[in-house]
Amino acid sequence: MNYNWNWGVLLDDPYLMWMYTGFGWTCLVAICAWVIAFTLGSIIGVMRTLDNGIARGIGTVYVEIFRNIPLLVQMFLWYFVFPELLPKDWGHFVKRGIPLPEFWTAVVCLGTYTAARVAEQVRSGIGAIRNDQRNAAIAIGLTSVQVYRYVLLPVGFRIIIPPLTSDFLGVFKNSSLGLTIGVLELTAQSRQITEYTFQGFEAFTVATVLYCLVTFTVMTLMQKIEGRTRIPGMLSLGAK
Repeated sequence: MNYNWNWGVLLDDPYLMWMYTGFGWTCLVAICAWVIAFTLGSIIGVMRTLDNGIARGIGTVYVEIFRNIPLLVQMFLWYFVFPELLPKDWGHFVKRGIPLPEFWTAVVCLGTYTAARVAEQVRSGIGAIRNDQRNAAIAIGLTSVQVYRYVLLPVGFRIIIPPLTSDFLGVFKNSSLGLTIGVLELTAQSRQITEYTFQGFEAFTVATVLYCLVTFTVMTLMQKIEGRTRIPGMLSLGAK
């Protein structure tokens, strides 16, 4: 193999800045999408544990739809199809009126897709709590909202820290699909550097290292958080 290695090209202008901005957009997409996923997923997860059949049904339909449609298909649906289904003025605003429509489309798509996974984790976490705790909370006069707020959710979230960590890492890695609709995140910038310099091995090696660094950092941080919040006598869901 006579490949001409040239690591120094990544330090040249503008390629270093491309890698820097690409990594920044990757982190921003992942964080914003996770805010949506965690918030919406928690709501859907709670709905799936309620006694109200309508609420459970809505939560189930959401999970089944968003979990079973491939993420790439959802990305295209959000970007190309959804604006066309809106009234003309609204559709034009979504496509051209808001700043960085590609970025926000990727954020919403990743957030709603991952919310289905988070919802299942939350439902499992609540389901892992013995009914004695729920019954004791009701016996002392707490309302249903207070039971979830003060008993079920605090305990449930502590149980599901490991799978939630995996879901966040999934959002971070899945952000690379944003390149299909024009988001210049890390993978897209690596491809662009390859097209300009033909040094694809160097560009994608650096991208791989950056992905791994973020993954290892998040895993280490969450393991420490899990250790400090572990409930004695209860096992966390998910493998180490």
